[in-house]
Amino acid sequence: MNDTAQKANFGLIGAIVAVATIGGLLFGYDSGAVNGTQEGLRSAFTLDEAGLGFTVGSLLIGCVFGAFFAGTLADSMGRRNVMRLAALLFLGGALVQGFAHDHTIFVIARIIGGVAVGAASVLSPAYISEVAPANIRGRMTTVQQIMIITGLTAAFVVNYYLAQAAGSSLGHLGGIEAWRWMYLMQAIPAAVFLVALFFIPESPRYLVAKRRDAEAGKVLTSLFGADAAAAKLAEIRASFSTDHRPRLAA
Repeated sequence: MNDTAQKANFGLIGAIVAVATIGGLLFGYDSGAVNGTQEGLRSAFTLDEAGLGFTVGSLLIGCVFGAFFAGTLADSMGRRNVMRLAALLFLGGALVQGFAHDHTIFVIARIIGGVAVGAASVLSPAYISEVAPANIRGRMTTVQQIMIITGLTAAFVVNYYLAQAAGSSLGHLGGIEAWRWMYLMQAIPAAVFLVALFFIPESPRYLVAKRRDAEAGKVLTSLFGADAAAAKLAEIRASFSTDHRPRLAA
């Protein structure tokens, strides 16, 4: 185990962790950004307190569905593919929330964004645990929580400067209200998330589950070196029976 850890490609593992946890940053960003948009939501959609509360909290409806179905989808489609889908939902949700002038459409977009949050919250730690060496696995999976706080902080900073530049959250920048820009800014990390997911490998555990051992071997070689790859591949094979699909790694 120590020998495997020493030979691990920590540069690649670090890049994988950085990419996989962007979903956590987006979760934190949305949670923080919505605080600065409440006056805009009231004004644009003529909401009372109950309506505003539901609109803000509707993200959590999507979170439930995203978290519930993420594991099953990841077992059938792959961890990376489901995270790509989540990135698309993040991107679409941010753009629609920023441009929507109909309350129902806005809420639907917010729920869609919540689906992405729920899926990423489940898959990011699971994916990381399937590629990181055992001796640093716990530390790597906690990066998701750090990224949530980073996203919250980034949202407050972005909201502040947008409101300052426009005079208030109801002011205009480039013909668009500042509060709408607070949602639209989420599209930037969402787009980065989507593109970056094309540059990290699929989980070797998923590849073995789909009888794609040669591909899994290549991924393990890039992660741990040629000497350790065969042993890691045998370890993954032994971790589940051939007649049962493996679940997301704990």
